[in-house]
Amino acid sequence: MRGVTRAGRAACAAAVALAATACGGGSGGSVSGVASSSWGDPQNPLEPANTNEVQGGKVLDMVFRGLKRYNSKTAKAEDMVADKIDTSDSQNFTITLKDGWTFSNGEPVTAHSFVDAWNYGASLKNNQKNAYFFGYIDGYDKVHPDSGGQSADTLSGLKVVNDKSFTVRLNQKFSSFPDTLGYAAFAPLPKAFFDNHSAWLQKPIGNGPYTISSYVRGSQMSLRKWDGYPGPDTAHNDGIDLKVYTDNNTAYTDLMAGNLDLVDDVPASQLKNVKADLGDRYINTPAGIIQTLAFPYYDKAWNGPNTFKVRQGLSMAINRQQITDMIFHKTRTPATDWTSPVLGADGGFKEGLCGDSCTYNPGQAKKLVQEGGGLPGGQVKISYNADTGSHKEWVDAVCNSINNALGNDKACVGNPIGTFADFRSQITQSKMSGPFRAGWQMDYPLIQNFLQPLYFTNASSNDGKWSNPDFDKLVNQANAETDQAKAVSLFQQAEGVVRDNMAAIPLWYQNGSAGYSARISNVALNPFSVPVYNEIKVG
Repeated sequence: MRGVTRAGRAACAAAVALAATACGGGSGGSVSGVASSSWGDPQNPLEPANTNEVQGGKVLDMVFRGLKRYNSKTAKAEDMVADKIDTSDSQNFTITLKDGWTFSNGEPVTAHSFVDAWNYGASLKNNQKNAYFFGYIDGYDKVHPDSGGQSADTLSGLKVVNDKSFTVRLNQKFSSFPDTLGYAAFAPLPKAFFDNHSAWLQKPIGNGPYTISSYVRGSQMSLRKWDGYPGPDTAHNDGIDLKVYTDNNTAYTDLMAGNLDLVDDVPASQLKNVKADLGDRYINTPAGIIQTLAFPYYDKAWNGPNTFKVRQGLSMAINRQQITDMIFHKTRTPATDWTSPVLGADGGFKEGLCGDSCTYNPGQAKKLVQEGGGLPGGQVKISYNADTGSHKEWVDAVCNSINNALGNDKACVGNPIGTFADFRSQITQSKMSGPFRAGWQMDYPLIQNFLQPLYFTNASSNDGKWSNPDFDKLVNQANAETDQAKAVSLFQQAEGVVRDNMAAIPLWYQNGSAGYSARISNVALNPFSVPVYNEIKVG
């Protein structure tokens, strides 16, 4: 457990990779206009195409603006840097940029800023975790082949027309493609990124309402308002200090003591007290987040012909209603599908799609586990990061429920991993030996985003390496469908394949919960459960 204080000059001198310079400074006005918020170190350096986790994503959302931006209230994709995106066939797109956009170093944002960034993100040699998001652009198979050598450095489907326009040709129809372009992987990059990559990583330069003033890993990242920001969503404060906490209970204690302005992840242990503690300064709002248990399909023990019955049995052994009532105090809702109610019925949410497999039934659970050959190795170890998210409480509760259902008090145990960064590193290196927590925060508000990145063969966030040709085929058909209702129906059929194989166990839908000090106001969480930092007012 580690408390966090404001980074000083000595800490700045000791900063490691990703640490920005200019500690103690900032181009945004007095410290009195700066709000502080709880945070966790990102897994990777803050390259847009290499960040696919929440903590790094929070920073990218402050430092970058893409072609689209998701409305902070409705999540609808709205034009930001894009002036218009035209298509006549859902496969060929012409993108025109607005005038006046620059990066914080004064460099204009041009068509090359996007095309060069996307080519970099897609290239196999750059090993970007979000490369998969460029997979629908023509030529991806040449710049990022599944096997064999890379035979091209740039995507053939990207063409610069002039400084304000470029074209995109996809390798199949994808009617919702424009709505994906608010995701951080599609952000533009300045020439400085390519001219001196290592220097840029030390202090990323973007085109959003904030600039990075300093970063000391394990302590704090300071962001300051960019006075020259050309966008409509300017910052209403002088900056945000993101303070690193390895225990969100400590963050909550600091909030109550007046040492922190905002906690955007109220710990489960405080949910019973938070309303009394904070009153109207407590936020509890639906978000596009689902918590699941994923499985390591690269481990033969979990990838046998009948292990789907074991997974179904484990799902039915979990008393979701009891856990969400007793631990989460109405900030979670038992999941009955693999998406989120935030999507709505028209957007793809289908309540009850999971059916009996998500209904607590200890007798059937024990029967299915036995029919599937029993628990691999005789015991289930659920891995989770122990630093943030109150995961210990719910993992222990899930294991207790499983143990009771199976009549074996050692059938399930929690496997804590110290930090989120270490946890993610073990996952991405395929080192999991059993189920692991796999919460998903939507990148954009489409049913496609809850399914394809997680379950499509070799997808960017398919951490368990599950693969099913029927699922892949249905997803491809859905993406090519120009009629939204038909596309949603096909995606739901694909979700049925996930259900029938219990590719992952859905646990609960998550609300965004936050608490803030009396020193700040106009605080809100967007549908992604991320604070709308630029709208926060100080004083």
